Amino acid sequence: MRAISSRHRYLLLHLFAMCYYTQVTNQSPPNFTQHVSEQSKVTDRMSRRLIRVYQLYSRTSGKHVQVLPNKKINAMAEDGDVHAKLIVETDTFGSRVRIKGAETGFYICMTKRGKLIGKKNGQGHDCIFTEIVLENNYTALRNARFESWYMAFTRRGRPRKGSRTRQHQREVHFMKRLPRGQQPAHSSSHRAFDFIHYPFSQRTKRARYSSER
Repeated sequence: MRAISSRHRYLLLHLFAMCYYTQVTNQSPPNFTQHVSEQSKVTDRMSRRLIRVYQLYSRTSGKHVQVLPNKKINAMAEDGDVHAKLIVETDTFGSRVRIKGAETGFYICMTKRGKLIGKKNGQGHDCIFTEIVLENNYTALRNARFESWYMAFTRRGRPRKGSRTRQHQREVHFMKRLPRGQQPAHSSSHRAFDFIHYPFSQRTKRARYSSER
């Protein structure tokens, strides 16, 4: 009976191992794209913030987006206007950002009615936008809270309600521009690479001599 019992235990253990192996091998590989998409929607409070400074040129108005002291947002600013200088802060490792006026400190946010307003505290999802680079090289800014609504302006530079916006519309197309007078970092200002030549050791010389033969 002991021999039979031991044999049965062995067979059961072997069967369990086979079932476990089959279950593991049949599992689908992790979906990295889905993981990135999910993590991009979560505010990253651990990584270092990337901060950029630029202007947003509106394709329709031909002027720049500005954040005024009265918390109003429009696209009527000339190139180099003090209220057109924007500070853009990353929210995640993806393309979600917070945009605030450098002069006023107000963040560009969107209300539940689709209206653009300025807020002192830009921590809410209504103040987060996803940068989308379009095929025509313009950038669209989609709100993180209202995911089908975009930042948009009319030909006169007035804000357009988010509920009336679509990605293909000219009103949601912007071009990033450096503030007037600010030049991009020139390559000459960066230190060139230093190539360090290490002397060959006796072992390296023998190996090199053998390979050449």
